[in-house]
Amino acid sequence: MLRTPTGGAGHGTATPDERAMSIGTVLLQLRDEFPEVTISKIRFLEAEGLIEPQRTPSGYRKFSTADVGRLAQVLRMQRDHYLPLKVIREHLDALARGEQATLPPGAGQGELTDGRRDQEAGGVTAARIGRSELLAAAEATEDQLDEWESYGLIVPTPEGSYEAEAVTVARLVADLGRFGLEPRHLRPVRAAAEREAGLVEQVVAPLRRHRNPQTRAHAEATARELAELSVRLHAALVQTALKVRFH
Repeated sequence: MLRTPTGGAGHGTATPDERAMSIGTVLLQLRDEFPEVTISKIRFLEAEGLIEPQRTPSGYRKFSTADVGRLAQVLRMQRDHYLPLKVIREHLDALARGEQATLPPGAGQGELTDGRRDQEAGGVTAARIGRSELLAAAEATEDQLDEWESYGLIVPTPEGSYEAEAVTVARLVADLGRFGLEPRHLRPVRAAAEREAGLVEQVVAPLRRHRNPQTRAHAEATARELAELSVRLHAALVQTALKVRFH
């Protein structure tokens, strides 16, 4: 498990005897808690001023333990509180200066705003957020969200709110956009996801219709496990295909 400082120490400052880490090592340390983090995401957070790793004379990044701790804090605040990067940076910088900074309210805390609500359905809590909260969490514009919706990458509920997973989807679509992949290029990915979801549904549908509540609860756990296995298989197949093409 990743151990991170709670604040007070500045980022980018390593003690003389501290072992500096490469960006690849940092990625491995973060992956357990943040499986979706990528090297490009770490570089993006650096470009946004969230971390300031030292550089070797040849230009390679070298991260201290404090850098990794700050990175984990940033990712945690994005995931748990849906806060914009500017707010996260200001909050962490205040902590680094020794100030008693209170975490500002975001989409994940405080009063429910802009259509966000928790709905109890069969004991399962479904968190939803509003449009403005999704835009803030994904750091996207109205035009970008409109385009993502037009290609079915982000789908609002009939009430106009969004499932919490839409934040993850929006961030990933934005990350891919920095490599020149536009929403229209991602239609095959969406289609593949819908087919995989259909396969999962075929397996768990009989369990969901069962009279026994425990069996219906088991259906949800089974769906999550199948979804995880499907994602892992998809990633492995993509990696294999790329190796075949590059050799």
